[in-house]
Amino acid sequence: MPFQIKRVYEPYSKSDGFRVLVNRLWPRGISKKKAHINLWLKDIAPSDSLRKWYEHDEKKWKVFRRKYLLELKQKKTQIKMLVDLKKKHKTITLLYSSKSQLNNATVLCNLLKKI
Repeated sequence: MPFQIKRVYEPYSKSDGFRVLVNRLWPRGISKKKAHINLWLKDIAPSDSLRKWYEHDEKKWKVFRRKYLLELKQKKTQIKMLVDLKKKHKTITLLYSSKSQLNNATVLCNLLKKI
């Protein structure tokens, strides 16, 4: 599978391939040089209202996932861009900043693996 996820604070590795930050906000305390970001696709991140509502509360995970998938249906251009990257790169790593893997990168990665 060409898509994988990784926390942006983890050390960079060449095996990450093409690195795409899928956060709306830049991660705190990390420089652009250290992050090794190839593309910042902030428009594919959840809306501010959904992100603020979720607050990474695991009790809200199922509802968050469903609502974010609905938002992704409106982001066809960004999805197509990521799908097209598969043609150029062996591995695409979706980067996120949250401490939990119950986040938008997980939802997005699972969706992309099905396309």
